[in-house]
Amino acid sequence: MGFCKICGRESSIISNTINVCVDCLRNKWILAREIVRETHINSRLSIGLTPETPHNPSGLKCSCCGRECLISKSETGYCSIRINYNDSINYTTFREDTGIGLYYYDPHPTNCVAFPVCPAITGRGYPKYALTPNGELGYYNIAVFMAGCNMNCLYCQNWEFREMSIRKKPLLTISDLVRSVNYRTTCVCFFGGDPGPWSTFVLEASRKIMKRAEELKLSVFRICWETNGLWNPYLFKKAVEYSLETGGIVKIDFKAWSPEVYYALTGIEPQHIDIIKKNIVYVAELFNERPEPPLLVISTLVVPHYIDEYEIDNMTKFIASINPEIPYVFLAFHPDYKLFDLPRTSYRHMNRVLEIARKNGLKNIYVGNKWLLGNYY
Repeated sequence: MGFCKICGRESSIISNTINVCVDCLRNKWILAREIVRETHINSRLSIGLTPETPHNPSGLKCSCCGRECLISKSETGYCSIRINYNDSINYTTFREDTGIGLYYYDPHPTNCVAFPVCPAITGRGYPKYALTPNGELGYYNIAVFMAGCNMNCLYCQNWEFREMSIRKKPLLTISDLVRSVNYRTTCVCFFGGDPGPWSTFVLEASRKIMKRAEELKLSVFRICWETNGLWNPYLFKKAVEYSLETGGIVKIDFKAWSPEVYYALTGIEPQHIDIIKKNIVYVAELFNERPEPPLLVISTLVVPHYIDEYEIDNMTKFIASINPEIPYVFLAFHPDYKLFDLPRTSYRHMNRVLEIARKNGLKNIYVGNKWLLGNYY
């Protein structure tokens, strides 16, 4: 049973990690902020991550992602993989061609967030962007897991990236990724963590990967991204360009609507949310340039209690107002990382989410990981 430290409300869907109910987050933010701020700081300090966004006026500005840290000498940015070393911003690997992460071959059909529209699963975009009209069974995605992230999602399902970024291993080079391309691969997806803090690395890797696919005369090779959207907008445009050109999909995880709920779940500020929304709008403006397969897919993890009707109503209205054709995938929550005290998403909650999305005009809505749903609350 969870307990809100502000109003005293008790419920099985209030988290004792967040310590505040969703109503108090939105309506009593001055009190709520310090409670959830402490949670985020402690969760990061416990494993050696930079606790908050560095804002040293005399520090160097890092423009690799959308956090725009001002980093003091010998200190790291929020992502803990960008460092001010000798009055220059570097990766902690101290090499532009070397990152921290790993890759593996993921057989098609895979558990891609964009599974309802993914060419490797559905054949959408055939013959230009898919090998067959029925998917790509027997072929592989190169899944590139980057360590480091510019958010601190308390429910993170890929939390291992944090330890990787602190240990600074395993190391991953651009040459490693280029060599991974072969005649049985049809796409690469950069995820993590998040590719945003590694933007210069992954963009150069993508450029060289595309060149390698061309040398091998591969008829199909897509560049895809799975990201929280908090990129430097200039660099993000290049990432989108690669996806648009190759038939890849940009998958943006839109976490919440209210700045207070966004902060409680992920640790980002209103100015960061503005960047994410602008990046979503940018991709959406290109959506009709290549309808098949869809260039943009939005996803949201339906966290019990916190991603409630208010959040869903505003999020889906926002996406529908840009383009109602944009595919939206709603994902069922399961306890992970710090949010072990919440149940999985209930059928009733998810069904209400779908009702709201339809009411607001979205035409392509889907539910991911349906097997997690149950009668939990």
